[in-house]
Order: sequence, then structure tokens, then C-alpha cells
Amino acid sequence: MAKKTWVIKLGGAVLNTENAARALFDVLSNQPSHNFVIVHGGGALVDTWLKEAGFVSAKHQGLRISPAEQMPHIVGALAGCANKQLMAQAIAAGHKPVGLSLYEAGVTASQKLKALCLVGKCESNNDSIINDLLNVGRLPIVSSIGFDEQGLWYNVNADEAAAAIANNLNAELIFMTDVEAVLDANKQPLHQLDTKHIETLIAEGVIVGGMEVKVKTSLHAALHLRRGVYISSWQKPENLTALLNGEHVGTKITP
Repeated sequence: MAKKTWVIKLGGAVLNTENAARALFDVLSNQPSHNFVIVHGGGALVDTWLKEAGFVSAKHQGLRISPAEQMPHIVGALAGCANKQLMAQAIAAGHKPVGLSLYEAGVTASQKLKALCLVGKCESNNDSIINDLLNVGRLPIVSSIGFDEQGLWYNVNADEAAAAIANNLNAELIFMTDVEAVLDANKQPLHQLDTKHIETLIAEGVIVGGMEVKVKTSLHAALHLRRGVYISSWQKPENLTALLNGEHVGTKITP
């Protein structure tokens, strides 16, 4: 029987929390009947590096404005430090990781909006080495740094990157974030969200900023994948175990 492939996006403060990633990689070690691809950002690390370099970080519609002069620091933090931190935790948990950018993972980037400078949007290029790596037992760990056809580099929102890779692989998609689920106006978890409900909560200002990007990306991915996409917390590794076993944990986004 063919293994099911899961794309797991690690976000939030997972990189800044000692052994948090290790606990998640331990869960994956106990799931030999599945294939996994890890996609990550590293916003807090980027903030720190830019601040230390004397830059001011700004956001527009929940996305980091990424001027050319900041890109070496953004690339270094995401494709360098964050990626290798995750590789280290994966190795300690018994995996054989390979660090990649979006280019090797079958995703080409192009400019999203002029106002965002070098923030990229994703386009599939059908030239991915992910399946080759999975076939030889490796764990791809993909940073959200992308390239266009001319080799210009871009900072891509990691949620959008994970959705693009899941679409390429026709894989299940889980966003592991800082919160247990998407919350309603009373800060109570929402177990399921569809297009209409999401539009209402965004219009009411309940879902804003980074979570708005995440929810819209999840919905877009659910439409393309024609299946539910999950948002759950990395702070409880047992949530990941439950999701992999087909249980409903966190928020399920459906078209």
C-alpha cells in the first residue's frame, strides 16, 4: 500500500522553545507508515536578526515587507539558521533530514506585490526532488525561501509555501501554530470553518493579521486539495499524533 504523505508546516515560536521541534519529530518517528515533509518559516528569528543588523521590520496585510537590503539577513535566518536548527532536532530524533529551499521542492516564486518588495507568491514548477528523497527514506525540511526563473530570491509566506507543496504532492496538510485552534470572538476554539464562516469572521474583525493569512491559505489549499486542512498547536505533540491517526483536533478548514 502506498504511504500517505503529510506536509506539516511548523510555525510560531516552535524554534524558540527548547525541545519543542524534537517532541514533534519524535511523534513522526513513531509513524513509519506515513511520509512527511516539513515546511517552516521563522519570523521571530528574522525579527531578531534584522533588529541586530539595525533594520526596522514592517508588515503589510500580515506579510513582512522584504526590501532587497534585508534579504541576506532574511535568507540567512530562514534557509540557514532556522533550517539547520530543525535539521539538528530531526537528527536527534533519528530522522535523516535534507534541508531545501522552495526551488528544489518544486515551487517557483515571483513578486507578490510591489509594496511588499521581495515577498514572493508560489507557482508550481513540477520539478521537485521531494518524492525522490521520500523514496530513499529522507525527511525533507523546506525553508520558505523561493527563487524565480532568473534566480532572484524571495521571502515567501511559509503557510502559502506549505500549501503549494501539499498541492504538488496531493498530500494532507497540517499547520502547527502557536494556538490550539482558530478562535471565535469569545476566544473559544472553532472546530470547523468553511468559506462563509471565514468570510464572516474576517469581516467582523475576529480573524486578523497572521491568522487571516493562515486561514485564507488553508481555505485555498482545501479547495485545491478537495479535502480538509488542519490548524493545530505544536505545543501539544499528542495533537499531531491524533491528527495522523485520523482524529479531529484543532480547527478543520473545509471549502
